[in-house]
Amino acid sequence: PHRLKSSSPSNMMMMQRNQMAQQVAGRRFARPALRRAPVSVKAAKMSVGDMGKADLEGKVVLVRSDLNVPMDKASGAITDDTRIRAACPTLKYLSDNGAKILLTSHLGRPKGENKEEDKKKFSLAPVAVRLQERLGKKVVFVEDCIGEPVDKAVAAMANGEVALLENVRFYKQEEKNDSEFAKQLASKADIYVNDAFGTAHRAHASTEGVTKHVSKSLSGFLLQKELDYLDGAVSNPAKPFVAIVGGSKVSTKITVVESLMEKAQKIIIGGGMIFTFFKARGLNVGSSLVEDDKLDLAKKLEAMAKEKGVELLLPTDVVMADKFAADANTKVVSINNMEEGWMGLDIGPESLKVFQDALGDAKTVVWNGPMGVFEIPAFAKGTLGVAQTLASLTPKGCTTIVGGGDSVAAAEQAGITESISHVSTGGGASLELLEGKVLPGVAALNEK
Repeated sequence: PHRLKSSSPSNMMMMQRNQMAQQVAGRRFARPALRRAPVSVKAAKMSVGDMGKADLEGKVVLVRSDLNVPMDKASGAITDDTRIRAACPTLKYLSDNGAKILLTSHLGRPKGENKEEDKKKFSLAPVAVRLQERLGKKVVFVEDCIGEPVDKAVAAMANGEVALLENVRFYKQEEKNDSEFAKQLASKADIYVNDAFGTAHRAHASTEGVTKHVSKSLSGFLLQKELDYLDGAVSNPAKPFVAIVGGSKVSTKITVVESLMEKAQKIIIGGGMIFTFFKARGLNVGSSLVEDDKLDLAKKLEAMAKEKGVELLLPTDVVMADKFAADANTKVVSINNMEEGWMGLDIGPESLKVFQDALGDAKTVVWNGPMGVFEIPAFAKGTLGVAQTLASLTPKGCTTIVGGGDSVAAAEQAGITESISHVSTGGGASLELLEGKVLPGVAALNEK
């Protein structure tokens, strides 16, 4: 582009999941659209699609995308450009309608204290090169995100052109949502577009503060789709609505489960968190992962489900292993027959069948969290079985939503992402929306 100068099991699981996510993430946005169940309720924020050429031509539009792509530490090469490709539809639409586009993003976690040091590791310059390739048009790289370099870039721009600003987190004021910094970011913009769902749960200068200094604040196409499904479809779901919640710890999913109990007719629980429920029931769980300080919480959730008339389904059998390893000895046992010295690492075949039957009549399904340690083949059957069941429901008119995080990697591993209504790109943001929280970056946008 053209430049404008100026080792515990939990740790092992985390490392394996990070590797899995990097290996499989790159294919998600390159696929053709398939026939999927349409979302029934759309979120109520103004989208860039609500604006036409008359609204956009000649206007300076500040776009916040999520271009935080993984890069090889040694070479600095981009290893997965999924997020760059995901940003392109909104940028292309704005460009085709004659807007002058100032694109802003963060990359990595710079400290914001020494710009020269930060630039060596976290400059968006390589992203500008790849974006130009993917977008198919010139991308000017601006070596700052505020001040004179930006002023010069805007003065030189023709309608439809794109300028990528340097990493917004080179300034500490970004994450502090400093009002003066936000004002400088927005100083040349007529319109603001947020297309960065992954950071919409943070009230930063580039996601929330800038909205106070422009005439209109809109969602981009990527953010809008996330809101349509995770907010719109889940807020007013077609029924029966079944939620599948997995993962290793009850503590990280408590708010999600409580929130989903207000909407769902059935909630399926899997993953390592089941053993906290089982221990709370007085069962022997062997050496399985348990949060001993959350036993009362598990009891409370079971009581809450009963009180609200929500069917809470937990496994009836589990796959046990004598160690956390691919070559472990394994056996399937009833939850009443778990032994000392063995740990549960997946749901059993009987449980999978029960869960599949429970999903059979669903009209809306949201899935957040795996059923077991799916990165190891011996403990992947529960997770992959659930994934394949979701894929079979979509063509029958069920809205199927994979709600971010490890579930996305599992869906990719199962090869079913093309058959899911919506696969969320957000981690923490997906979780917070499912928890019923208001995302600051979304709340700041204009209503329709």
